[in-house]
Amino acid sequence: MTEAPAMMPLRVTRNARIADGIHLLEFRAADGAVLPAFTAGAHIAIQLPNGLLRKYSLCNDPAERDRYQIAVKREANGRGGSKALIDNTKAGDTLMVAKPVNDFSLPPRGQDFLFIAGGIGVTPMIAMIHELRAAGKRFRLFYFNRTPEMTAFRDELSAADLKDSVVIHYDDGDPARAFDLMPILKERQNREHLYCCGPRPLMEAVRAMTDHWSSAAVHFEAFSEAETHKAGDSAFDVRLAKSGKTIVVPADKTILEVLRDNGIEVPSSCETGTCGTCRTKIIEGIADHRDLVLAEHEKADTIMICVSRAKGDAITLDR
Repeated sequence: MTEAPAMMPLRVTRNARIADGIHLLEFRAADGAVLPAFTAGAHIAIQLPNGLLRKYSLCNDPAERDRYQIAVKREANGRGGSKALIDNTKAGDTLMVAKPVNDFSLPPRGQDFLFIAGGIGVTPMIAMIHELRAAGKRFRLFYFNRTPEMTAFRDELSAADLKDSVVIHYDDGDPARAFDLMPILKERQNREHLYCCGPRPLMEAVRAMTDHWSSAAVHFEAFSEAETHKAGDSAFDVRLAKSGKTIVVPADKTILEVLRDNGIEVPSSCETGTCGTCRTKIIEGIADHRDLVLAEHEKADTIMICVSRAKGDAITLDR
């Protein structure tokens, strides 16, 4: 996104622990006014008490217009965003919040949905479940955690009327006790749309197991930043076939960032390699893929320029 979002002041009306290390925060307009509408899968950007701007998925019923709710995991070793929000925010405080944006939306014509969530990645799916149940549509949720105590929304998702739709699996951090998703993902049932959110290893495993699915039916959202930079990364040239320009991408920047630095506007949204907005055709060269969007057969001639890089000294793009 090229511009900072417009912000509105909202009052914090709740900051409550709902699982080990996870808090639910609620925001309302100070005057009780109706809030901008949102759809399931949407997120809000919040200016945190320490000045950082962070995005969080909304988890309440999209039919509600009087409040926004988010669930936040306190990352002790993170960059300070979750700690600042959980530790330094209390009911009655006012924070600046952007209008909801949706990079993880449900297709209106879809009737069947498969959700796979790990840990706090279940957050957007809570709103999705509200929306789908209201519309009379079908869903299956597979939700993975280490322990019951670490499971957000455990009581809500364990309700008797969801027992045929929700599977919650605990592995105590033991890889030998991991849930086997292969039978679930081997075939796409009833033209289901798959939505996956959680730790990157989980999403990468799901991406690998759904390579035979239609790419339009597989959707990811990242709760952590993509691995855009790795040790050993080096600079490379990007040749733009349409303009004839050549730009240099240094080791510490992405292709998308350098294009913008050179006044070249490119559509983008999530900038974590999960939404597909910045999809670009490769004319020549090989990409170092770091996204969760492309199926294996697409990787030879397509790159997500928000996270992926070139293998070698140069790559030519259809721009």
